[in-house]
Amino acid sequence: MARQAVPRAAAALLALAVALTGCASGHDGDGVEPPPRHAGFDYQIGGAYPPPAGVRIVTRDRADSPAPGRYNVCYVNAFQAQPGERADWPADLLLRDADGHAVIDEDWDEPLLDLRTPAKRERVARRVNAWIDGCARKGYDAVEPDNYDSYTRSRHLLSAADAVAYMRLLTRHAHTRRLAVGQKNTAELTGRREAAGLDFAVAEECGQYDECGVYAKAYDDRVLDVEYTDAGLRKALARWGSRLSIVRRDLEVSTPGDPGYVRRTR
Repeated sequence: MARQAVPRAAAALLALAVALTGCASGHDGDGVEPPPRHAGFDYQIGGAYPPPAGVRIVTRDRADSPAPGRYNVCYVNAFQAQPGERADWPADLLLRDADGHAVIDEDWDEPLLDLRTPAKRERVARRVNAWIDGCARKGYDAVEPDNYDSYTRSRHLLSAADAVAYMRLLTRHAHTRRLAVGQKNTAELTGRREAAGLDFAVAEECGQYDECGVYAKAYDDRVLDVEYTDAGLRKALARWGSRLSIVRRDLEVSTPGDPGYVRRTR
């Protein structure tokens, strides 16, 4: 049976006891509770709705409230600016090419954030950490900083080292708020999970692309897998159905009642 999540209040008391006794082990995620293994999972970043029966883990956008009685993961777009929020970012914190043009993730029309220097990483992190504070105040258990792999779309202006250094700023802050932090995709950086301070993985289509094993090994099966095709779901379940938390969703991650809504677990 999968291990039950420790209630947030209990986790907070445990963390306080550790701090008062000075028994820190050196990992700033001590006392933070990652999601349970192999549990019913739903990915609701396109809009919140009542979790289906059997769901113990729910991911929702930071604008939504957590689902009562579940382990809740707060989705935050941490490495790119949402199209509607571009104007909210200082112009110099948007990554720009040699001609001064913002570097855009064309798939989602999202400008990349500029993480090239320690000073800029600190400034970006202050803004995103304020969102993480909001997740904590709402009662979330964990946070999912999306677009960890944005450096691969940066036209070589950002590096993996930039991404890891910036992620470390987010994880340190989240851990002080007793939030676990999930690595979103980016299988090539699982080897740097300790340097980044990450606690579990959120993988999109790891069954489809034969990457589930990479995440399972790095995070001791604490993996939330979202598949977007029936074929991907079948592959994920065939190899990992007894170990990981797996759900099939539609690509728009829509809500029940929408014409394209899909949610399957078998």
